[in-house]
Amino acid sequence: MQALDRFRLDGRTALVTGASSGIGAVLALGLAQAGATVIAAARRADRLQRVVSDIVAAGGKAHAVALDVTAEDSIRAAFDHAEALAGIVDVLINNAGVAEPSRFVTTEAASRDHVMATNFNGVWNVTQEAARRLLAAKRPGSIINIASVLGIGAGIGYASYSASKAAVIQLTRVLALELGRSGIRVNSIAPGWFVTEMNDAFFASDAGKALAQRSPAGRTGELHELLGPVVLLASDAGSYINGVVLPVDGAH
Repeated sequence: MQALDRFRLDGRTALVTGASSGIGAVLALGLAQAGATVIAAARRADRLQRVVSDIVAAGGKAHAVALDVTAEDSIRAAFDHAEALAGIVDVLINNAGVAEPSRFVTTEAASRDHVMATNFNGVWNVTQEAARRLLAAKRPGSIINIASVLGIGAGIGYASYSASKAAVIQLTRVLALELGRSGIRVNSIAPGWFVTEMNDAFFASDAGKALAQRSPAGRTGELHELLGPVVLLASDAGSYINGVVLPVDGAH
């Protein structure tokens, strides 16, 4: 086997949550280009279909599956649907997330609970479903959680978001220990400043531009710059990488 062959994902089924836009859509396309059959999962069916169409037009294999990561019945149904379409999911990208920034003293409990339900409980529940099925089938797999540098450091106005991502990082480490002997690796990517629908207005502002310029790279990240780390962790090229939290942040 040639060195670059280990980065291929042929024969794998990769489910990407939050795949209808932003980071999720880019990761779905990249995983398909690496050879995986992609299950693009999210609540917004119309946008999902556009992502799938783009993948198929580029020569890849993909299917759209409805998924609400905050609803356990939806999660089970999505995995049943994915298995019927493409077999057992052996690559999972937990990407779905929300931010809802606000100062701590003015954050409503409903907002906090929504952030935690999506960003942490969603990762927990989707991962649990994937892991149970892999264990039952005695199959190896790779689970990649999209965390954040705000789960490592901190930022004013992001108490709920930072807490949720810190929880995801600790969950990653525990699951790597629990599942590693069964051949299931669990890692996290911690993106820095990447422009998405959640923050594009901020980064278009003077304050956002100044923040990006203060980073060592002098700019925000390009979404495609997350593909290399994700493909590494998903593939046999990363077969001895387990339990890591990999910042992708231009050293900021």
